[in-house]
Amino acid sequence: MRIIPLIRPYMTDAVKQAVCGVLDSGHMTEGPVTRSLEARIAGLTGAARALAVTSCTAGLELALRVLGIGPGDEVILPDYTYPATADVVAIVGATPVLADVDPGTMLMDRRAAEAAVTARTRALMPVSLFGNPLDYDWIDELKSRRHLGVIEDAACSLGAARRGRFVGRFADISVFSLHPRKFITTGEGGIVTTDNPVWAGWMESYKHFGVETAEAERCLTRFVRVGANYKLSDVLAAIGLGQLEDFDALLRGRREQARRYRELLDGEDRVALPAVTEGGEHSWQTFCVFVPERDRVLRVL
Repeated sequence: MRIIPLIRPYMTDAVKQAVCGVLDSGHMTEGPVTRSLEARIAGLTGAARALAVTSCTAGLELALRVLGIGPGDEVILPDYTYPATADVVAIVGATPVLADVDPGTMLMDRRAAEAAVTARTRALMPVSLFGNPLDYDWIDELKSRRHLGVIEDAACSLGAARRGRFVGRFADISVFSLHPRKFITTGEGGIVTTDNPVWAGWMESYKHFGVETAEAERCLTRFVRVGANYKLSDVLAAIGLGQLEDFDALLRGRREQARRYRELLDGEDRVALPAVTEGGEHSWQTFCVFVPERDRVLRVL
């Protein structure tokens, strides 16, 4: 049985050859390899569209912009997350509103989110932290009742699932990270998934400087909106595409390692283990535990 390393980025000879293939091709910006990566992740998650971007942060910004969120608007997000979740809200000029998290799952608490909604709230941005899938039932109910958009910061959650469905289609827009701490990485990068073709087309344009290419005149490039350069190079995409060949084995290995941690720590009253969302399958980007003397444990380790 082949042993797959889980703690450092997974680089095989096949991945390296894929990168060399791009270098030899002479096509180093976003192109056919990036398109293949997008198609693979769309197929994996079941989403109608997947768009590769330079980072999860860039993808979250795209999601906010396509929903028209900006100055005067509020976006509710959990108070336990990476700064990027709040940063992007501020970048588009909106106001991040923090809601507390459940201490077991470490995910945004329903009552805290409900209490945070105001007349200015435009969207929820829950985080499926460390690969723990969200409880989408209450999120969908709150979304419908208060007419909100839902953008899932799924930075850690490629491979996470709820009730047999992979994360990537539950929210209006989901955004994954391909940073080296994730088990599928491109070095830096992100993936945006959505089932809305209009939003997908707008985000595709925005990440290419606002370009629109006329179908009838493919040689004519027009720029129809203000945009940015959030394209993912074929060089980086080749790394992720190569790693996806071993997606099942990598995910299985992480889950097995998490099972082993639980087995070893079960019954240890000085360690509180993480809770998994009911009906969820964790992808275990991080196995996070609680200890009463955190700093002392860190020093010893």
